Amino acid sequence: MKFGYTIIYVADVLSSLTFFEMAFGFKKKFIDESGDYGELDTGETTLSFATHSLGASNFPNGYISADSSDKPLGVEIALTTDSVEMAHQQASAAGALELKAPLKKPWGQIVSYVRCPDGTLVELCTPVS
Repeated sequence: MKFGYTIIYVADVLSSLTFFEMAFGFKKKFIDESGDYGELDTGETTLSFATHSLGASNFPNGYISADSSDKPLGVEIALTTDSVEMAHQQASAAGALELKAPLKKPWGQIVSYVRCPDGTLVELCTPVS
């Protein structure tokens, strides 16, 4: 078994891809002609976005969208960087909502949390050594 990719269902795929480019420096890898699905080049594992209408077609009984609650979902995307403070500032400047400023954990890792305009919860952290 190998982890293949994550798909986040959002209102506007292009907006989410563009935000992740501006906030975190990723590049668009693919977007389908309809605009219902797109991928970012994030390294070995792909981060994908799909429209709520595509999600509704996959889950006819519905699902909870990340942007439908005042609180973030209990799932996060973790992005590692050697400079959490700079990444946190860049994400905030691009429109992310700060949930937790960079903080050094007892085990030495620096961690912060932001929420993207599409509702996605992102942890910015130094690699665990």
